[in-house]
Amino acid sequence: MSYFYVGLGGVIGSILRYVVGQVPFPYEFPFQTMVINTIGSFVLGWFTSAIIKKQKIKSVYATAIGTGMIGSFTTLSTLSMDAVQLVAVGNYLLATFYVAGSAVFGFMFAVIGLKLGERKWSRSNA
Repeated sequence: MSYFYVGLGGVIGSILRYVVGQVPFPYEFPFQTMVINTIGSFVLGWFTSAIIKKQKIKSVYATAIGTGMIGSFTTLSTLSMDAVQLVAVGNYLLATFYVAGSAVFGFMFAVIGLKLGERKWSRSNA
């Protein structure tokens, strides 16, 4: 049954990815993919510490959301293809910035998500 939930999460994540990917950006830089991967890193970090580690959700649902939905929302293959396309048109510096920026922002936002997920929210924190 967990395969079904992972598949369902994958459908939702890939649709979300497509929607965000359709947001127009006037430059050659693949901004949409960078935003998708940064958001996904943050959400997975937060989800891991706020939900999974605190066991607030059944493991089958955690897998469906983490692996299925967030995993299909973000993707290394698109990042790689975007970088290759930048190199193909001679934008070596932009390609380097894109790959490095994606890694740095992804890491940063995963940490931020983890830390926010670990916080105990009360009325005084809001």
